Amino acid sequence: MSPALPIDLHQTELWLLAEKAIYWPAQRALLVADIHFGKASAYRRLGQPVPHGTTQANLQQLDTLLARYPCDRLIFLGDFLHAPESQSPATFAPLLAWRESHPALRITLVRGNHDRRAGDPPASLGMEVVTEPLLLGPFALQHEPHPHPTHHVLAGHLHPAFCLRGRGRQRLRLPCFCIGPQVSVLPAFGNFTGMMDIDADPGRRLFVVGDGCVWQVA
Repeated sequence: MSPALPIDLHQTELWLLAEKAIYWPAQRALLVADIHFGKASAYRRLGQPVPHGTTQANLQQLDTLLARYPCDRLIFLGDFLHAPESQSPATFAPLLAWRESHPALRITLVRGNHDRRAGDPPASLGMEVVTEPLLLGPFALQHEPHPHPTHHVLAGHLHPAFCLRGRGRQRLRLPCFCIGPQVSVLPAFGNFTGMMDIDADPGRRLFVVGDGCVWQVA
């Protein structure tokens, strides 16, 4: 078990990170799916008691990875913003301050379903916003996990998790990377997101993350 587990996918080395992201050494790129900035704020506007500080926690996690791995580019695989209510000063103030601390970093957002509803981030964040797929090397970078006719898909959207079963009724549900023959799915990076259980089907490799490590379970 390791905080960064290298795998070979289509003759390309990718590192699965315990922080629920992928590092692509050859591209000096960090891939992140489903960060859902402003989700807690949107829920609080509806009167729901939800945690504070999730935006700052997500930004600190990004800072940790950008300091640890040499990155020229950060690519969000959809759902950067959660909802129209996320377009607020409370959400954007910390994002703008964070962006100012990384002025040379190229940031690309591949729009997801929540982004289409929430709207694009403000131009002041200095982000390139594109419609899926973004073709890079052997991969189609998408939000929706639909197969591409010529490229292996790296996507988000599903927030995959795998349930480890112990003795008796013991169960531990952990986020996971799902590496398939045509489509691979990243776990949700955001700290305030749900998860969807994934089965260990034939031809599919599953790597769970927990306690600062990544390890293969199927």
